[in-house]
Amino acid sequence: MLRRLLTVLAAICTVVGLAVLLPATSAAAAPACAAPWSSGAVYTGGMTASHNGHNWQAKWWTQNETPGTTGQWGVWADQGVCGDGGTDPGNPDPSGFVVSEAQFNQMFPNRNPFYTYAGLVAALKSYPAFATTGGDTVKKQEAAAFLANVSHETGGLYYIVEQNTANYPHYCDATQPYGCPAGQAAYYGRGPIQLSWNFNYKAAGDALGIDLLNNPWRVEREPAIAMATGLWYWNTQKGPGTMTAHNAMVNGAGFGQTIWAINGALECNGGNPAQVQSRVTKYQQFTQILGVPAGANLSC
Repeated sequence: MLRRLLTVLAAICTVVGLAVLLPATSAAAAPACAAPWSSGAVYTGGMTASHNGHNWQAKWWTQNETPGTTGQWGVWADQGVCGDGGTDPGNPDPSGFVVSEAQFNQMFPNRNPFYTYAGLVAALKSYPAFATTGGDTVKKQEAAAFLANVSHETGGLYYIVEQNTANYPHYCDATQPYGCPAGQAAYYGRGPIQLSWNFNYKAAGDALGIDLLNNPWRVEREPAIAMATGLWYWNTQKGPGTMTAHNAMVNGAGFGQTIWAINGALECNGGNPAQVQSRVTKYQQFTQILGVPAGANLSC
């Protein structure tokens, strides 16, 4: 009897030991994020939308009530973290960019297939300070500001090249020591901020480590290069303004200063108020998609 009892105890100890050694069951992955919440959409009871890394379910009819706010009726029910399991609730996209692919698609529903989210994410590596400087709100405001301006410049990321072909021969400054090796009419506007002039192609190419002076066509053929030229201008060039667009957003100068950096007096100080308002409206739409305030000093 004693021998049998010892055998049973040994078996129990073995099982307990195994239980201790077995790894704990990993937590269940967060569910996929629903389509991003849109201020202009109408939601009825049971419909879901994602916002700031959580899924939300509408209890009844609602429009333009931001998920996460109680409002008068507390219409949204929090369904928990979605996307990346909560490692960054403010950004459920695995790319690490503060704008998710779903939000990018929401911002540019009619974009040209040439302008890809993957191309944008690849271009971010050239300027790691972009949309990563400051707090979460500032990061998202800068991303929204850049994307609002490029949306304005390209008709919603639709146009890849400048449409007025009559301008093409004018963008070559032959007095530059390197001249225009790709041809007199080769340096027309391309990409998200419509890079133009031989000296800009030379400077952008040098900064990115590629030869755009001799091969400017890469900007209209390779999505990542196109986006990188836009980020080059945004992060390093002050244009007719007093600061770069990047510095304007991270230092609190406001969205209006990004317009100065891109088009200066052609739009600002009464140059073309309709164009300024177009940029501002788009920026306000994009910050709303990202769930952050637009901030002050929107106009120029």
